Amino acid sequence: MKNLKLTLIVMLLFAFISTNAQEKKKYKIHTVAFYNLENLFDTINDTTKYDEASPIMELNQALRAEAYEKKLKNMAKVVADIGLKDTKNSPAIIGVSEVENRQVLVDLVNDHQLLNKDYGIVHFDSPDKRGIDVALLYQKALFKPVETSSHELLIYDDSSRERVYTRDQLLVSGELEGDLIHIIVNHWPSRSGGEARSRFKRVAAGKLNKRIIDSLQSIDPYAKVITMGDFNDNPINDSMKKELKTESDKARVKLKGVYNPYENLYKKKGLGTTGYRDSWSLFDMILFTQPFLEKDYSSFRFYKAGIFNKSYLTNKEGRYKDYPYRMVDAGLSGGYSDHFPVYIYLVKELE
Repeated sequence: MKNLKLTLIVMLLFAFISTNAQEKKKYKIHTVAFYNLENLFDTINDTTKYDEASPIMELNQALRAEAYEKKLKNMAKVVADIGLKDTKNSPAIIGVSEVENRQVLVDLVNDHQLLNKDYGIVHFDSPDKRGIDVALLYQKALFKPVETSSHELLIYDDSSRERVYTRDQLLVSGELEGDLIHIIVNHWPSRSGGEARSRFKRVAAGKLNKRIIDSLQSIDPYAKVITMGDFNDNPINDSMKKELKTESDKARVKLKGVYNPYENLYKKKGLGTTGYRDSWSLFDMILFTQPFLEKDYSSFRFYKAGIFNKSYLTNKEGRYKDYPYRMVDAGLSGGYSDHFPVYIYLVKELE
């Protein structure tokens, strides 16, 4: 009788272990990121744009080539490093801003630190008066663009009524290992002249962004849309809360709604991606629509958001201690960018 009971206990224990072993699930994880590269300009004076304002062009001729090569090397190092610790890979997709042209992106992805990732490029020239653009880089083995378009932001100065030439918003629709997603890359108008005076420009940018998202959702209410960029506004500003109607609480995000995982990082933790006059701003964000929050992991869903602010990206001393370590600051300093990158992880259950 004792042997029978012992046998039954062993069988039940084995069944329990086997069931739990079967229930252990495995997931695929990818990084989606955004990085303001802060004036990734070449050393050639383009007479069709105001590229003389680039810090590299302001250096003397002897230092320009050195600065450009150093800039490429440093930007490639950061791109290669984002998400590497957790995913064992560089970003599957990364939006970038403040690039002068397609060639600087070609030079970037051909740096030895990125070459084996085989990044593709989506880029359009924008009407920005300084000639700075946004673009999307993607690992060709993981993401397949299906359709690309550039959306012009038409805004006019409130006093002169002259047009303000700024960056277009880039839309790329494609398949991330078979999952259709839509990505909008942004670099909204700056706060030059003051936040209040320039606010209408970013509100207009928010309206354009919302129209793009609405157009995608009119075709498919369950469209997976990611909008990322340097918005030059914080998560609590009108362009976010009133125009994009972003939510910081997952439970409050309804179908066709937009979730901003960076709002709580800003409000509750006081984190930022760029610093100015002894205060932090969280201008760089990645927002996305409700279907990324679903609990069915048969397709890619949101797992985590973060700011990539590793120690080597920060100033170690002086007035700007702990702020982003810039490449060119009163000369060739050898740093990176005046913005930290941001990222999200997307996960999908393996069959």
